[in-house]
Amino acid sequence: MNSLGYFEIQVEDIARAVHFYSGVFGWKFSEQEGLPIEYMRIDTGSIRGGLLKRPAPAPKPQSGTNAFVCSFEVEDFDTTALKIEQNGGTVALAKFAVPGKCWQGYFLDTEGNTFGLFEVDEEAR
Repeated sequence: MNSLGYFEIQVEDIARAVHFYSGVFGWKFSEQEGLPIEYMRIDTGSIRGGLLKRPAPAPKPQSGTNAFVCSFEVEDFDTTALKIEQNGGTVALAKFAVPGKCWQGYFLDTEGNTFGLFEVDEEAR
């Protein structure tokens, strides 16, 4: 078994990030007690995750990503992209077709983290 089972998001402002991801994806957050750092568990309804304060400065804008980038499968790319922008996120790479597979795009959250969205569509061209 070598599949992704847990993810973490590092942020500058925990409350702002919780607001963003709750507003976009409807995720639920709960504080994890007993750790030496402030840590929020993320309930996505499927994969498990966590959110914590960034322990070091983020890379400067336009310097590339220094982490794995996760892409989230959504039912409606355009609706979710609009929610991202309404909640303070920005487009990093606009929606494009992966021919015969899906619609894909990349965004920055309110903390400057890159993530992707994809909507499965075998008719994508």
